[in-house]
Amino acid sequence: MPIAGEVAVVGVATTKFGVHHDRSYLDLLAEAATGALADAGVSLDQVESAWLGTAEPGLTGLVGDAGTAVAEAIGFAPRPVTRVANFCCTGHEAVRAAALDVAAGEHNLVLAIGAEKMRDVPSRGSLVARTVNLTHPTVAKGRTAPGQFALLANRYMAEYGVSRETLAKVSVKNHEHALRNPKAHFRKAVTVEEVLAAPIIAEPFGTLDCTPTTDGAAALLLAPVEWARKHAKQYVVFRGFGLAVTSGYYSTFFDPNWDFLGFRATREASAVAYRQAGITNPREQLDLIECHDCFTVTELVNTEDLGVCGPGEGGKLLESGATAVGGDIPVNISGGLQSCGHPVGATGVRMMAEITDQILGRAGERQIPDAKLGLAHTLGGPGVVSAVAILGAE
Repeated sequence: MPIAGEVAVVGVATTKFGVHHDRSYLDLLAEAATGALADAGVSLDQVESAWLGTAEPGLTGLVGDAGTAVAEAIGFAPRPVTRVANFCCTGHEAVRAAALDVAAGEHNLVLAIGAEKMRDVPSRGSLVARTVNLTHPTVAKGRTAPGQFALLANRYMAEYGVSRETLAKVSVKNHEHALRNPKAHFRKAVTVEEVLAAPIIAEPFGTLDCTPTTDGAAALLLAPVEWARKHAKQYVVFRGFGLAVTSGYYSTFFDPNWDFLGFRATREASAVAYRQAGITNPREQLDLIECHDCFTVTELVNTEDLGVCGPGEGGKLLESGATAVGGDIPVNISGGLQSCGHPVGATGVRMMAEITDQILGRAGERQIPDAKLGLAHTLGGPGVVSAVAILGAE
């Protein structure tokens, strides 16, 4: 049995994203999980299994490296819980696994939880430092996410004549969107001049071109559509779900077939999701997109890889106002990773919670009028893993 058309989201919850030195990983996980149950109007004893997405348990003393975290945080024993990880697509992967659990008929009500605690370590213990110090000693020593995506940014700018100012406008747009999202990490408008003047991290990226390091959790409660029709207060339905893995972590940058202008993983994953959802013209058929803007250039490239515009046209699409509030295809109305931050395991789940709230008409100040169909997209590792979920009203 497929996910598309058969699995519903009946409850969602997201914690405040930010720096939570006063709250543990388990605290955040519990808030998201119990919030999703409350949103669905069901009790914990009705839930039959859970899937946990946490990408980097090494940052939290290995709390979150197994399903035991859910058993401990919300008293879920002895029911089955499995922890999954797939780079920055980890949250999507938890939801995908939970949806397959439901679609297979194994369980009726299933929790998908994404959680990550990234700020409780010193700089020498951070994810960036771990990547620098623990990866391959010759082909990847010193390689960081900003450095990797900066290679793409420079190639993209040179090939298509895109300026630093255009990249900066992604940050400006998404920070402005976050003013309407009380759960975003940063809720402060920025100007193009401020983005350009920010300290350089990896040329051409300054600090305001990069997603902040953040703590947070989010959860979805999934059920068969038939169950939702009978019991749910409100729900949305998965219309398509694609996952693609196109290369290796170390080998990607030595692949002679990669042009450094986009990501095949996104194109492959979206093709699967679009085929399932019957989407042939994403810009015309989708009402909103939450995509992986880990760096400013990534949003431009993602809109191209998702088929919203042609190659090299992401900057023009942005500058036309189409992807902003009031545009015909709003992108990252939540503030995106640029403002919400990127607690890795939680990000994909947060995106799907945002799409759900938009479709149900309960997104508050950031509500897109008459939203009926939305897309959530994540991109993992050096761009070799991507997941795309499409959710809509039944």
